[in-house]
Amino acid sequence: MSTAEATTPEVTTVKAYLRPIDRDGLLAFAEKGRNNPASRGTNKVHTVMEGQYRSLSYVGNHAPVVVDEPLHLFGEDTAPAPGEIVLSGLGGCLAVGITAVATWKQVKLTKLEVFMEGDIGNPAAWGAGGALQKTPPEMGFQAIRVKVVVEGDASPEVLDEIVQHANFYSPVANTMRNPIPFEISRAA
Repeated sequence: MSTAEATTPEVTTVKAYLRPIDRDGLLAFAEKGRNNPASRGTNKVHTVMEGQYRSLSYVGNHAPVVVDEPLHLFGEDTAPAPGEIVLSGLGGCLAVGITAVATWKQVKLTKLEVFMEGDIGNPAAWGAGGALQKTPPEMGFQAIRVKVVVEGDASPEVLDEIVQHANFYSPVANTMRNPIPFEISRAA
């Protein structure tokens, strides 16, 4: 044995898994859904405009979510734009779903990142005298692309199955894919 071989340290690989969720709690939550498939919750948000296009959205006892518009859209660019916040909600929902499905399938994840792009335009200038011949389907996101980087103690095929399953059942993705009843009115 040469001197170089004798001093070369043995390499050990250590896997760091993402912080897990409570699998028993998840299974109990799933059981409640099976027993009452029509159950619904309600999300509540209160948004307050500060000025220009900067607003604060209050959700429970959390710090407010700040929304602004970029300079070229007459905002101050102090925070993400509304469409970016929508994509953030989609990314968060998909990440939650992927984590839940992986936990259900007893797959430990070591990495999970969601990258999103959405093509959006505003030729109608928010209805303030821009392109007046636009219809609702022509406004808003016209395409969204999502790429998921996920690694764990499963094969690439199983990880892909987890991603697709989470996408199919994502409340936010399904809200974006499917028309829903929507009403808006001035509060008295």
